[in-house]
Amino acid sequence: MDFIQITNDPDFAAFAVGCGVTRIMVDLEQHGKQQRQGGLGTFISDHVPQDVARVRQAVPKAALIVRINPLHEASANEIDQAIASGASHLMLPMFRSADAVAQFVALVAGRAQTIALLETRDALQSLPQWAGLDGLDEIYVGLNDLHRELGLRFMFQPLADGVVDRVAAVAQQQGKRFGFGGIARLDEGLLPGRVVLGEHLRLGSRSVILSRTFNRERIEAPDSDWKAIYAAEIHRLHHAVQVLAQREPAEIENDRLLAIDLITRVAQSLGPMSTPR
Repeated sequence: MDFIQITNDPDFAAFAVGCGVTRIMVDLEQHGKQQRQGGLGTFISDHVPQDVARVRQAVPKAALIVRINPLHEASANEIDQAIASGASHLMLPMFRSADAVAQFVALVAGRAQTIALLETRDALQSLPQWAGLDGLDEIYVGLNDLHRELGLRFMFQPLADGVVDRVAAVAQQQGKRFGFGGIARLDEGLLPGRVVLGEHLRLGSRSVILSRTFNRERIEAPDSDWKAIYAAEIHRLHHAVQVLAQREPAEIENDRLLAIDLITRVAQSLGPMSTPR
């Protein structure tokens, strides 16, 4: 399982990799994000293109994902710059058609791994048309925007409703890597990280984004022993993967039903279109 740390801080990126994080993400997506998520309490990145080279220098061997903007008139230049700065993976957000994915793959032209971030209703409906495209390496489900587009209350409802299962099955059929959503610390979150991790393993997911809970002390209490806390939490994640991977089929099914029950309870407790973090 690859854990993805979003950061533009070279020193923190290097530390995270030393703790067992295998993927670093620089998030350059800006177009339309304020309109979609402004005022909802979600984090909107302030990363800039120059951060890519700085982070790459700090983590020369780690996978470096750059989330670009949705396709626009300057996408070719944006993609070229990210690759030249050291991106090993490029992620396309907020697309709505197979044509958009095909254009993205063509612009990358094999120079980096490509990730389609499925987070719109149209992308979900057109999944069979683009999932098997040559040059597309990975499908990642972005639950934050997707659940809003589907009119759902809680970010993890697409997991309980079987949407994520269907995407995972298509990804497996097409031989694509698959991942989804974010994960909190094992014992934190409205849907505890341990439950989320169990679902990742059940579905054959190979990567997940670490939520801001993992570096909370670094941000809120920088004079604390945040490095030891962060390292311990990453170690706990890796250990949990090993333990959960040993489950019997009946245990996996029980954990799936538990996840559905917890998600349903949280969704019922929320007002329409609420998105806790």
